[in-house]
Amino acid sequence: MTQFAIYAALVVLAGLALLLPVLWFGKRNKTTAADRKEANLAIFRDQLADLEREHQEEIITREEFEQAHTELKRRLLEEVESDNDDQAGTARPTSRPTAIALILLLPLAALLGYLFLGNPKALDPANTAPQKQMTADDINAMVARLAARMETNPDDLNGWVMLGRSYKMLGRYDDAVAAYGKAETLIDKDPELLASYAETLAMASGQGLTGKAKEQIDKALKLDPKHAHTLFLAGAAAMEAGDAKNAIAYWEALLPQVEPGSELDQMLRAGIEQMKQAK
Repeated sequence: MTQFAIYAALVVLAGLALLLPVLWFGKRNKTTAADRKEANLAIFRDQLADLEREHQEEIITREEFEQAHTELKRRLLEEVESDNDDQAGTARPTSRPTAIALILLLPLAALLGYLFLGNPKALDPANTAPQKQMTADDINAMVARLAARMETNPDDLNGWVMLGRSYKMLGRYDDAVAAYGKAETLIDKDPELLASYAETLAMASGQGLTGKAKEQIDKALKLDPKHAHTLFLAGAAAMEAGDAKNAIAYWEALLPQVEPGSELDQMLRAGIEQMKQAK
């Protein structure tokens, strides 16, 4: 709540900082323009007086006086029109009372707007507390509902894959293999699904990455020879089969895709080194 209030206040203050100078000093700008106009009129009066004095003292002829007098009046008229235009362009109907009203009303309006249009309850930490974490029973219930749905919708291949992954996560490998088997036409097109299926088959059989599990790895490598998950399983399968050469090749191909210094990186390098020494 406190952090929100601080941010909201900063936003309101930023808006006021943009509006208030214009409103507060608007009247002062008018006064400055009026002062400038009065000063110009005083200059023109002095110039006219000088012009009349020079004519009386016959410093200039009557014709020169009339010409200068006409020019002076023209300049005076242009100056008056220019001042009027400036005032029309800069006149502001608002003033300091308006600025004061904004100072008082803008924060209140923002607060009322949020109360009516926002979600004040979200500011209460009690209402934003983390949701209760799902328990094992909750997960099992969700998986059971998914399994029931698949029984009534057996053509949903993506649903079978989801169910297979769920069973695999729960350690129900036989059920996972059965679910994956319902979606083999979809799995055969995706190297990641093939790698996951191979792992599940190996865990369910207890015989490692052999037989059908190895077949899934080979299919995945044909789809994507650089697929990281598949390269890892292929190296493990080759190592299980005593094929150190191919095991090293697969894992060395995987190393550039692994974060240097990570646990997997260290494990791969240690395995490669051991296989090289055993050759």
